[in-house]
Amino acid sequence: MGLTPAPVVPGVRIGPLALDPPVVLAPMAGVTDGPFRRLCRRFGGVLTVSEMVTARALVERNARTVAMATFEPDEPVRSVQLAGVDPVVMDRAVRLLVDEIGVDHVDLNFGCPAAKVTRRGGGAALPAHRRLFAGVVEAAVTAAGGVPVTVKLRMGIDDDHLTFVESGRLAAGAGAAAVTLHARTAEQLYAGAARWEAIATLRAAVDGVPVLGNGDVWEASDALAMVAATGCDGVVVGRGCLGRPWLFADLARAFAGAPPLAAPTFGQVAATMVEHAGLLTDAFGPRLGILRFRKHAGWYLAGYPVGPELRRNLALVESLAELAARLDDIDPDLVLPDEGRRVRRGHTGGPRPVQLPHGWLDDVDDPTPPVGADLLVSGG
Repeated sequence: MGLTPAPVVPGVRIGPLALDPPVVLAPMAGVTDGPFRRLCRRFGGVLTVSEMVTARALVERNARTVAMATFEPDEPVRSVQLAGVDPVVMDRAVRLLVDEIGVDHVDLNFGCPAAKVTRRGGGAALPAHRRLFAGVVEAAVTAAGGVPVTVKLRMGIDDDHLTFVESGRLAAGAGAAAVTLHARTAEQLYAGAARWEAIATLRAAVDGVPVLGNGDVWEASDALAMVAATGCDGVVVGRGCLGRPWLFADLARAFAGAPPLAAPTFGQVAATMVEHAGLLTDAFGPRLGILRFRKHAGWYLAGYPVGPELRRNLALVESLAELAARLDDIDPDLVLPDEGRRVRRGHTGGPRPVQLPHGWLDDVDDPTPPVGADLLVSGG
């Protein structure tokens, strides 16, 4: 008896952008820089979103922020994630992105749970102020013109303050081209299992725009399961592709109904590691590039039985030559054991109480931006 083929999952349109497969690389601070986006595109990534930049820092032309919103000439879809709490500043930031930088997509961050963001009313805290939230989205959509603006949410601040259904409807009503839900609360951070049933609830509640699911897509089979369980229109992949950029190739095959490829041998993994480190050193220079790569080394090794000493050495590697030499000491035919396939990578912390501005939940209809809320520093 032959194997039953996997169902084919159609692509999705986000404004003028056609995503086939319907997969988005999630913005991740310190990760989704130009080199990592390039690597994910090589493996089939279609929409690869930048690290989060803040609206105020962009308007003030903070050098670090402007660099994070810079794209290579051959980057096919220039996609930026933007965070802000003031409609006026958001308007100016989006106009700068569209008119001067020439972006093709803006994703608004209303899901960041970092204390430095939420304590100022930004990120996952902002949807609790529904009128201000709607005003920020509307300002971005108006400023963007024909460039699609999407919104990324969490379920809410905590289980007592769930906002995702109302926020999803408000975002769609304000003209957002798609809504993404990370199916955890801000309080959860990254602990526990993502609650995919919330994605199904949002899909049923929001009309007219795609709803994308995010949370616990570690393998291509997880993406298929999420779509089947929730009816969402596509998936946003974050931690699952850390040290696994070939996940995008696996996802493309899965959504096309094709059988999965064999997992790469360590020789193939090592070649990708050297390629990734080379892209980083080309972009940031030999010293800074290799320093930026160090955290990726641990993610590439996750699940492999290579021993703690090698892991420590790779976390302290000083050059491309040293990286290649140390990788040469590992059997290139080594394969990832089954128990290593779902090792979690990236953030694992939580739960933790959410830090909010004083009295933030007292008047959820206050449309006034919190004083001093806009950060001048980008990144999550």
